[in-house]
Amino acid sequence: MPQLDTSTWFITITSMIITLFIMFQLKISKHCYYNNPEPLTTKMQMHSTPWKTKWTKIYLPLLLPQQ
Repeated sequence: MPQLDTSTWFITITSMIITLFIMFQLKISKHCYYNNPEPLTTKMQMHSTPWKTKWTKIYLPLLLPQQ
């Protein structure tokens, strides 16, 4: 049975890693990055909700007698 020749593995793996590195660098360098967007000033709108202005049964303390 012939023995496996591993003498070329080092150069093959090294050249593959270098090629992948170069390809990724080229791919990343062609990527278009957007400029930093300016934050928009949004107006805060207050909605009138009934639970903000009055107490409900859920919020009453438990020690008070029920009506």
